[in-house]
Amino acid sequence: MSRETILIPSTDATQRYGITEKKKQEIDLLTQEVLNAESEVQQYQAIVDSLTDKSTKLAGELATAEANKAQALTNKNSVDTVINNAKDLYESSGNTYKESADAETKIKSVATEINTVINKLIYSAEVINKLANLVVRKKASNPLISDELVTMVNQASADATNAVSLTLVALESVFTSQATTIESKSAMSLELLQSTKLYEFIVGTEVDGVENGMTSDQTSLKYYLYTAYNITSNMYEEVLTASNDTTNQLNDAKASLSKAQVKLNSLQAGLAAANAAALAS
Repeated sequence: MSRETILIPSTDATQRYGITEKKKQEIDLLTQEVLNAESEVQQYQAIVDSLTDKSTKLAGELATAEANKAQALTNKNSVDTVINNAKDLYESSGNTYKESADAETKIKSVATEINTVINKLIYSAEVINKLANLVVRKKASNPLISDELVTMVNQASADATNAVSLTLVALESVFTSQATTIESKSAMSLELLQSTKLYEFIVGTEVDGVENGMTSDQTSLKYYLYTAYNITSNMYEEVLTASNDTTNQLNDAKASLSKAQVKLNSLQAGLAAANAAALAS
């Protein structure tokens, strides 16, 4: 009966086997860490790409919002200028209308006074003419009446008649001026009405106390342009906040990606060194 030979590995072989297994475990561990690091880099890269796209989109929206806000501000400033001009117009029209009304009142007064003067002149002229006729008749029957007196009364009669004629011309001029003033007053009244309603439409407030059913703060030009400016300003601030937040997030994500890439490069270098050492042993 033969005896089996039992081979007992030498101490060097056992140690070599243990070192190999340990290196394999280290390599497996490094390999897993590299895979994890690669996954982490990919995740951060995806986040950076997404935030970059979002940041680019928000940059475009911010530029548009800023342009809209600037245009709305220009419109707001323009309507402020229009409001001031419209106010000046209706106030100036009001003053001019008042002056026209005052002029009409004064012309009416002058016409009344001239009419009174004419009536008195006509009465005086009739009296003077009668006196002149009487003097002329008396002169015919009484030679003692001087020629100078006859001349004087005849001249007085002629002057009175001339005064009546001149006053009639003046009265006609007053009537013409009165008609012109009335026409001017009517035109100024229309201008005042139109300029007032224009101002009311722009600002949305009654200023003459006459309700026309069309004036409302919610439908005025000022309300629309002021509201447009407020809306565009709020939109700009919202987009600006979102853009800044996204930029901060992107910067943080880039920093994290950079750290992950450094970690990955270090692990890859360690794995490569471990593989090289394993092959050399």
